[in-house]
Amino acid sequence: MRFSETSLTSGVEEITIEGIQVKVTSAAKTIADCFKFRRKIGEDIAIEALRDGLKKRKCTRDEIWKQSKICRVSNVIRPYMESIG
Repeated sequence: MRFSETSLTSGVEEITIEGIQVKVTSAAKTIADCFKFRRKIGEDIAIEALRDGLKKRKCTRDEIWKQSKICRVSNVIRPYMESIG
């Protein structure tokens, strides 16, 4: 599977843990990736990640939408975002 440069770098943040630089993905990027790999991890897990991310306010709908467009899963994630309301 090939990834675009934007897909690989968008939503990646560098944080420092005990003096070591570590790259982590944002909550919105993680949710979009869950939908991208839903066949491998299960669609139920992707839906739960979306619900959890919004309920706990880890990210906004706009952030998820932006990442879903970058990861090319906006058409897949749209009905779930609409149904969660």
